[in-house]
Amino acid sequence: MVREQYVNTTQDSSVPAPVPDSIYKIGIYGWRKRCLYLFVLLLIIILTVNFALTIWILRVMWFNTEGMGHLKVTSDGVRLEDGESEFLFPLYAQEIHSREDSSLLVNSSENVTLNARNENNDVTGSLSVGPDVAQGNAQNFVISSNTKTLFSADDKEVVVGTDKLRVTGLEGALFEHSVETPLLKAEPFKDLRLESPTRSLSMDAPKGVFVKALAGNIEAASNMDFLLHSSEGLVILDAETVRLPNLPLGQGGVSGNAQGLYEVCVCPSGKLFLSKAGVTSTCSESQEC
Repeated sequence: MVREQYVNTTQDSSVPAPVPDSIYKIGIYGWRKRCLYLFVLLLIIILTVNFALTIWILRVMWFNTEGMGHLKVTSDGVRLEDGESEFLFPLYAQEIHSREDSSLLVNSSENVTLNARNENNDVTGSLSVGPDVAQGNAQNFVISSNTKTLFSADDKEVVVGTDKLRVTGLEGALFEHSVETPLLKAEPFKDLRLESPTRSLSMDAPKGVFVKALAGNIEAASNMDFLLHSSEGLVILDAETVRLPNLPLGQGGVSGNAQGLYEVCVCPSGKLFLSKAGVTSTCSESQEC
C-alpha cells in the first residue's frame, strides 16, 4: 500500500494547505500473486531441466569446438577420424574418400546404390550392388589405369584395351557374333580349339590368315567336306612327307605288281584315287572318275 500526499501552495502564503489523504493499492495480491510465483517457479524448473538435458546431449554426443567426437568439421568438409558411420537415409556428397592408411568400406544389409544426377535431378548413372547381383546403368562404362583405357563399353561396342585378354574357364569363351582380334593364342602347353557345334566357323583377314603350331600338330576335322579354296593364288602343301592314307583304289592297273607301287590319279572333277603302277600310266584304265 502506498500513501501519497499532495501539497498545495499559494503565492501569498508559504503555509501549505491541508489536502485530504488519498490511498491507492498498487501490485498483485491474493491468489493471483501465488499463481505468478508458481508460474515463475515452474519456468525456472523447465529452464533448469532443458539446460541439464543440453549439457547431457553435448556430453553424450561428444560435441566440441572442432566437431562431434571423431567427426571433425574442417574447411575441406567433414572428416571421420576413427570408427564407422551409419546413414539411415540417402547421403548426398560430392566426394567420399578414406584415410591414406586405410581402405574405404561401404557395407549394407540389403544393397548399396550409388546414383549420379544432373542439374534437373535426373539419374544419369547408377551402380547397385546387392546380395545376388551387381548392376550398373550408364551411357558409357570405362575402366582405366592412369591414362590407359583397360575396358570400355557402350550401346555400340565393347573395347578391351589391355595387351592380353585371358579366358580361364573350362568351357572357354562363347561368342554369338563375330570377334575381331589381331592374335588368337593359347596358353603355354595348352591346346587351342576353335569350334562351332551347330553352325559354320569362318576366319577372314584382308592380308591372310596365319595358323602356326610351334611344338605340336594342327588338326582340322569335318563331318562332311573339307575345302581349301584360293581365288587367285595357289594351294601349296610344303612338307617333308605328304600322306593321303584313305584314297580309293582304282580297279584298273597292271596285275601282278609285286612291289606294291601305286600312282596318284586325278579326275577332271579334281577327285584323287590310286591306281596300280605300271611301265606307263594306268590312270586311264580305271573307272573311278
